[in-house]
Amino acid sequence: MRKSLFYIISFLLFVFPLLFLIYKSFFGVWRWGSPVPVEPGLRAWQVLINEGELMSSIGVSILIAIVVLAINLLIGLTSGRVFSLSSFRGKSIVEALLMLPLFLPVLVVAIGLHITFIRYGLADHWTGVALVHLVPTIPYSIKMFKTGYERIGTKLIEQSAMLGGRAFQRFYHIEMPLLLPSIRSVLFLTIVISLSQYVLTAIIGGGNVVTLSMVYYPFTDTADEAVMAAFSIVFALIPILLYIILEGCLKFLLPYQHPRGRKNL
Repeated sequence: MRKSLFYIISFLLFVFPLLFLIYKSFFGVWRWGSPVPVEPGLRAWQVLINEGELMSSIGVSILIAIVVLAINLLIGLTSGRVFSLSSFRGKSIVEALLMLPLFLPVLVVAIGLHITFIRYGLADHWTGVALVHLVPTIPYSIKMFKTGYERIGTKLIEQSAMLGGRAFQRFYHIEMPLLLPSIRSVLFLTIVISLSQYVLTAIIGGGNVVTLSMVYYPFTDTADEAVMAAFSIVFALIPILLYIILEGCLKFLLPYQHPRGRKNL
């Protein structure tokens, strides 16, 4: 009963909206009193493909998302480990300061950083956009990895150290496999947040850095819902495909998920 309810809710919340968007992108919107469309059309997809900056914006968005993800993993892992396994004076204050960007208006943060980025030549460049995307993503990464390390605890790590395991061996064979749920959460959440940033990208990028959100959001003012549906499908598929690719990389890297790793263990 619970499993059936879960499948029904999942279908209504995730599968049905995607199917409805696919239908709208090919058939348009049916309005009461008008004939029901029966023949699919490619007009919306042709408008999407003819958008000159679509492909380049997808490439820039993916590049920025991967850079943001790499920095999030580095900072999140190190900070989460320190906050969960170490004790020092002022730890709660430092952790609260790192969570502060979640409670500040995005516009205030963007304008303040824009002035700083202009001084250092990072404005109007994809590097500055990637750095500003860390503001709404780093706090989540730190929290997720802190929770992951708290779940692991110190006993396994201490036992490995007593048996002569080096720091990298402990991380690769013990910490990384047990942190897999946190890594997956950070992976997907960071990509989605980075791809959806419009205000931060517009202010720091200055219109010179055109991401997919910069191309997508102006179309929200149009009354052509078929084109919007096609755009939404592309916007939704990119993080899903990136997640699948990176998940495959994780399965190859983790020591216990490929034959060589099993043999060594």
